[in-house]
Amino acid sequence: MGTPTLFPASNPTENPPLNSQALAKYAIKELEHLSGIKAHTIRIWEQRYNLLEPERTETNIRLYSDADLKTLLNVSFLNSHGMKISKIAKMAPEELHKAVLKLGESEQQTVFQVDTLLAAMIEFDEAKFDKALTTPILQYGFEQAMLNVVYPFLEKIGILWQTSNIHPAHEHFVSNLIRQKLLVAIDGQSLHRSPNATRLLLFLPEGEFHELALLFINFLARARGYYVMYLGQSLPLSDLVEVAEKVTPDFIISVFTSAPERDQVQHYINTLAQSFNCHLLLYGSLLQQENLVLPEKVERFVRINHVISRLETL
Repeated sequence: MGTPTLFPASNPTENPPLNSQALAKYAIKELEHLSGIKAHTIRIWEQRYNLLEPERTETNIRLYSDADLKTLLNVSFLNSHGMKISKIAKMAPEELHKAVLKLGESEQQTVFQVDTLLAAMIEFDEAKFDKALTTPILQYGFEQAMLNVVYPFLEKIGILWQTSNIHPAHEHFVSNLIRQKLLVAIDGQSLHRSPNATRLLLFLPEGEFHELALLFINFLARARGYYVMYLGQSLPLSDLVEVAEKVTPDFIISVFTSAPERDQVQHYINTLAQSFNCHLLLYGSLLQQENLVLPEKVERFVRINHVISRLETL
């Protein structure tokens, strides 16, 4: 799931086949990753407090529903803020929900905000998702909201994607809403640049449609006063060469998430290096391969914070 437009951190490369039973059925280890509560503790809470009521397979394996996940996210949040599990377990669902909202609204914890985004995604609740995304943007500013809330959220749903617990519709739902926020933030940046501003050319390789990370880099670069030429998704190399000849960028920046093919990444990097005289800054999950040999003018980044640090020094 991190997918057709999510960030490289999610690391999806293709849409796995899903069936009706694969949706909204979580193993206990998945609940552990998503909630931060150890599987052993979840089992104890089930036995001692009847906190969750998972289904059982014929081989006695626990399977949890969306409702179980949302309950555990709420329980985890309250418990992490000092409320005893014995008290939480006695709460009716509506009382539990109100307690989480009250604490979350008073403290504006990023963990709460991430979990609220996750719950809104599961419910396909656009209004709830928009509010959960707008609140940290207003509180922290757009850049920090992306780093502290959106990226952790995408990492969480990456787990769901990899375990086939999320439908492509979920991915399209959240990615389009996040994309709208990015476009508004980019549009809010001034187009007036110094004639001597560093010139950046941003593109995605042909066949690459995971655009959110590149849009975020677009925002980051414009916010730092660079002159940015944004060419977007799935750009043929020949078109990139033609544009670069006309605009002579100082740096070319791209993100590799699902394209080129994994076994073609080295060849594509070599071709880029041979085609341009400027420096190339490359980011994305496909660049995490240890055997890649980078030409002298090529730099790769595996975390967005590293990209930001490099943008500070261009």
